[in-house]
Amino acid sequence: MSQSNEPWYRHRPPSWPVPENPYAPEGYGPPPPPPRRRRRPLLAGVLALLLLVGTGAYLLGERSGAARARAESDASKTTAPPKTTAPPKKTASPTPSPSRIPTTAEIARQRRAGEAGAWIVDDRTDLPHRTIPTEDLWIIGGTAVQAVYKRVVAHRLSDGAQLWSVDLPTPVCETPVNATPDGKVVIVLKNVEAWTGTRCNQLQMIDLRTGRAGWHKQLAETGSGDGTIMVDSAVSGGTFAIVQSLKASAYKVADGRKLYDIPMEDPGKCYPGRVAGGSRLLVVADCAIASMDKAYSRLREIDPATGKVRWRFRAAPGWHVGQVLSVDPVVITSVRKEAIAKDWRVVALGPDGKVRRTIDARGKGFTHCGDSVDTSGNAQSCREAVVGGGLVLLGGTDRVGAYDLGTGKLVWGVKAEETSYGYYPLRVGPGRTGAVYQLGTLKSPGRVFRVGPGGASTIKDLLRLPASTAKAEFGMGVVGENAYVGDRLVITPKSLSGDDAQHEPRMLSFARDPASFAP
Repeated sequence: MSQSNEPWYRHRPPSWPVPENPYAPEGYGPPPPPPRRRRRPLLAGVLALLLLVGTGAYLLGERSGAARARAESDASKTTAPPKTTAPPKKTASPTPSPSRIPTTAEIARQRRAGEAGAWIVDDRTDLPHRTIPTEDLWIIGGTAVQAVYKRVVAHRLSDGAQLWSVDLPTPVCETPVNATPDGKVVIVLKNVEAWTGTRCNQLQMIDLRTGRAGWHKQLAETGSGDGTIMVDSAVSGGTFAIVQSLKASAYKVADGRKLYDIPMEDPGKCYPGRVAGGSRLLVVADCAIASMDKAYSRLREIDPATGKVRWRFRAAPGWHVGQVLSVDPVVITSVRKEAIAKDWRVVALGPDGKVRRTIDARGKGFTHCGDSVDTSGNAQSCREAVVGGGLVLLGGTDRVGAYDLGTGKLVWGVKAEETSYGYYPLRVGPGRTGAVYQLGTLKSPGRVFRVGPGGASTIKDLLRLPASTAKAEFGMGVVGENAYVGDRLVITPKSLSGDDAQHEPRMLSFARDPASFAP
């Protein structure tokens, strides 16, 4: 390990041998680039067209990751409410035979001393013959819940057993990152089951604690900038906020009653683009977009109950809000010319919306959200950053580090000396430490480790992932989503293939073995 005057140390990632594994699925390799999330800010020409023709006839971006233009459809078919069903019975594998996925029991039999316990979900839901995005991963009590295509499914965290599922009448279009404090969400569905010409105008409330479907309603569209070809949503407290084209509004999660229209400031100049939820409700607006060099973002905190604006933050001309890393405290990324995102900063705001600290992490080799240059998707989809305890932890392909939000200085950092595929910060711990997920390779499993001031010399493994799941972990983790609750890591892929020959697991979870790790 090399040391310098800076708290920045190199370390050699562990290389654990992977025994021959007859249960590992074949064909795992680096998956395709991550799909673009949800709606994209409109380019000047596209916005001009939208303004001319009402809700518009063209769009950029597709939830599945394939960028394409779609013709606007007048279809407005109202769908029937979903129904809750029991876990599906196992059926024979379709033809052609899908790749072999190891069972949880098989993984347990191959487990070596010191390795974490694991469970795996091999979901055999019949999917269309194309790439299907998975949605946000919700951890509700002792369950992991996720919506995929036309189902919402809950798995018990302790063993992965399916507890319930809700069948949806049409595919999911959008989900909020957060649920209400009592575990309810509002999911946005498509109006029809079609590949093109659909609208995202169906709202469905789901109680994630019980697996029961609640109210269902259709969004109103007047043709004056409130179309539903592009939407983005968030939940804060008991409020569900959604951006429809160029307008935004809020609804009560409990009963679907409309609460208010989110104020539009400087009409004709600023338009709501994205929303971020959790303990606060933030609205990102795109302003002056007719001028590419002078376009900028405006960020507002909205009282989720009343719609009152609490404070405003305006980015400098040419700068845009990339990702909301935290809503309390408010920490965002700011990027110049977001299509490139090479020039970026971490910006911490005070309780009044004024800049508290700006951090430039480029000098240590950190890129925007771990090499992601797409700042146009969901405002809370930066897997490579975690905020807590006065720190912001930044990850990347081959490094992870912690910056002090008060001073802007690097507290600690670790860089890999060998090939690495990703460091994902999970949580800030006591003593200004951080828990980090280091993705494995096709042949070597990953791990979760703790690191703090002092860098590599302080590293201590929290989870050593099983060698028997290395291929599955790599296939899911390179482009995926993860959650860390207690000492348990849950990972899911960003998308699933409807091609049975490319079948892959939908969820993988690891937990510490009490006999192998000290508390």
